[in-house]
Amino acid sequence: MLPILDPMATPDSAAPPARSAGRPRDARLDEAIVRATLELLEESGYPHLTLEGVARRAGTTKPAIRRRWPSRQHLVITALAETMGTAPTPDTGCTHCDLILGIETLSQAFGGTLGRRTLPALVAELADDPELDRVFTETVFRPRRATTEAALRRGIERGDIRPDADLDLLLDMLGATTYHRVLFGHLPVTDTLAHDVVMTVMGGAATPRWRGHYQRHHEGAEASV
Repeated sequence: MLPILDPMATPDSAAPPARSAGRPRDARLDEAIVRATLELLEESGYPHLTLEGVARRAGTTKPAIRRRWPSRQHLVITALAETMGTAPTPDTGCTHCDLILGIETLSQAFGGTLGRRTLPALVAELADDPELDRVFTETVFRPRRATTEAALRRGIERGDIRPDADLDLLLDMLGATTYHRVLFGHLPVTDTLAHDVVMTVMGGAATPRWRGHYQRHHEGAEASV
């Protein structure tokens, strides 16, 4: 840390000693707080979540949480990002396989009680808080969207997806079904949802090359059964 110099100091003046940065942040406590947050969200939902409750579950204090996150909402956003993970959509050489694995990450993170008990109430708060909306977008929404976009671009380079495809539209279509079901709860997020959505999207965006390869592969697999 660079010393803070007096505005009137000259090059020959003695610089004051650097201030201590204090104790380093305890990563284990961070993990305990996030884990406690996820557990309580699963048990009682976002509307009933309190920092006091998280502190008790994590074995710490509310001031300790406040030093790390400015609000309950910021803590929840961090917890949601944690449950989604930071791993990029894999590059297996198979475009639709990569997309399915990427969308499954979203389905697995939000498809259970956690998503239904958290996202609807949290998303409602984002509409009236532009700063919180920015944090959610940059922490939860944009990283997953970016890694799925990279998978789509690899598909274009392989010749599996049409080069004139509207990537923003494809990205919305790939993620929208999971978000829609979590927010409204009208249908479950099933184990096959990611596969079904990806194959529907590929049905309109794929090239003849991909269609021919997919058909030959699956016809061969069925014939060998």
